[in-house]
Amino acid sequence: MNTNMKKYIAEFIGTCVLVVFGCGSAVGANKLVADNGAAIPLALTTLLISFAFGLSIVAMAYSIGNVSGCHINPAVSLGMLVAGKMSVSDFIGYVISQCLGATFGAGLLCLFFGSNESLGTNGYGAASALGIGAGTAFIVEVVLTFVFVLLILGVTSKPEYSSVAGLVIGLTLVLIHILGIPFTGTSVNPARSLGPALLSGGTALAQVWLFILAPLAGAALAGIVYKVLLVPEK
Repeated sequence: MNTNMKKYIAEFIGTCVLVVFGCGSAVGANKLVADNGAAIPLALTTLLISFAFGLSIVAMAYSIGNVSGCHINPAVSLGMLVAGKMSVSDFIGYVISQCLGATFGAGLLCLFFGSNESLGTNGYGAASALGIGAGTAFIVEVVLTFVFVLLILGVTSKPEYSSVAGLVIGLTLVLIHILGIPFTGTSVNPARSLGPALLSGGTALAQVWLFILAPLAGAALAGIVYKVLLVPEK
């Protein structure tokens, strides 16, 4: 098997795992609260979901990171492309693999929970815990993705940080989810939003455009800032 195919398969697996464990934890937590009337504080469920996403990144970083770099997110791949750390052909292959992996992961969740009613989708308006509008949701996702991708570009550019990069990235994703979940459910990842939305349909699918465009905009901005301002001069 050639090197490129190995990278694409790794991205497929990694994104699938992110959706299964991250979105799956969100679905599970919501079902405990809604279906069983469990007395679980919303702040606690937010933390649980945040750590599920972050720890998924950590797990994948230390398993597939040496194969593909563990982007498992089209926004991260775009940031790498804009920063000059990735080829266009690899970018296309990564994004296709990530979207397929996220959709497969969402399919597994449908099998696990026996329904496609709630797959940890993102949303605004009535689909947002805070009821924010599309404009606010767009800004939130741009800012959160900008911070996340800029951190990734910075920490992966320093060889001395290679042993802890996965942990740093995972914990940063936890931080981002803690803030973002009440607003949009936190996307910062077009594939993570697209896969569940495709299988859920309805409002999630109608609103998914925002969770594709906003993270990509934030990632492109991070790539530009890194390349123009933060790359050390030779």
